[in-house]
Formats: sequence, C-alpha cells, structure tokens
Amino acid sequence: MNLHLINDVPDGLTRRARSFISAHGIKVDTKQVEQHRQWWLDREVPAAVIDRMAAYQERWGGLLLPPASQYDGGPKYFDPDSPEGTTSEGWWFEAGMQRTAVPFSFMIGPAGEFGIHADRWTPLHATVEGWVESLALSYHASMWAKQITKVTGDDVDRIALDAYEPVREVMGLADTWWRGADSLVAIYSGEAECFSSPGARTALIYSGLDEWGLHGGVEMTEDGGNVTS
Repeated sequence: MNLHLINDVPDGLTRRARSFISAHGIKVDTKQVEQHRQWWLDREVPAAVIDRMAAYQERWGGLLLPPASQYDGGPKYFDPDSPEGTTSEGWWFEAGMQRTAVPFSFMIGPAGEFGIHADRWTPLHATVEGWVESLALSYHASMWAKQITKVTGDDVDRIALDAYEPVREVMGLADTWWRGADSLVAIYSGEAECFSSPGARTALIYSGLDEWGLHGGVEMTEDGGNVTS
C-alpha cells in the first residue's frame, strides 16, 4: 500500500475539520471507479449510480483518517465499492472497508448520507462531510475537555439537553452533537437503530471546555450556519 501526504483537503469543511485532515490524514492508492464501470453496467447498475461513486472517489477516495471512537473506528479509508439497490428504493454503495470485524457495512445512501447497513439501513450523518466533521470534533473535544463521561443505554435519555444547541456542521441523523455553556455531548444511536437494540446507545460528555474547546475556530451565525475563523 502506497501512502501519500494530504495536499488537497476537500473544500466545504470547517477550519477545524480541514486542520484535522491536514494534521492526521494520509492518502492511500485506490483503484478508480472507471476501471469497473462496464462490469457494473453489465450487471444492471445504473450509470447514474456509477457516476455518484466516481464523484465520491474523486472527492474522498483513499483518505485514511484516525479511528473513530465508535463503530470500531469507522471505515479504514474511503473507497467506493459494491453498489446495491433497486430503482424503487434507491441505490447504496460501500463507503470503505471496515477496520475490524463489525456486523455492518459503512455505506453511502441514496441521498448521499453516510451510515451503516446490516439489519436495516441507518444513516448516521446527512453527508460524508458530517461524518468527517464529527470525527474532527471528537478529537478536538478529547484534547481540550477536563473530563469525559460515558453514558450508555437508557441513561442516555436522562441527559438534559434543554440548554444545549445542535452542532449543525456534523449534520447529524442517528448520531448527533450538542453544544452547551461549557460542554459538548455526542450521542451515538446508529447501532441501536440498526439492530433495534436501545441498550446499544452511547453518549460521550466532554465537560470543562472553554470557548476554544467548544468551537475550535468555528463560530455559529445567527441563522445557524458556520463561519470559520
């Protein structure tokens, strides 16, 4: 496997995520989608789906990031493969191979969502960018928090989030982040939803954060958008 330094960080990310990729990401060589286009076309994979895979490959292909705290680290690196679906339900394709033996695959959904697929399709974030932002935020919060508390199962519902606001850049679906006065809360519900197992829910509370710890160079605008500084 050939490894390369990152010299083309994808655009459309916060300053925090861009810095995270630049500092911790590397690129590995992967096969291009176009090499398999005809093989997939012969198996009735729509050309539009292959185009989506090619665009994903162009933007994210070969990017290897540090492991996530959940899902046994997430995909080892981004590499599209194995399109599956139907015209009525839509089409998914593999986001990248697993780092470890987990009972699900990491997939890109019909609308570009990043999620896991096993008993059912469970989108974690609305976009791949959301997954990357969440990963960058977890590393940032771990570095600056004075205390990290893990909560599981039904106790996750007892976390009072009334005074918190959603962290919009992660574009959370099953997995969400919340920002309070001096803490960040990450709630991971993907496996719980995928396997209909509420006890699998996990939350991490990063407390004792100052302004930099809460935002890491990302400020929220009045309309909920992001401003990078």
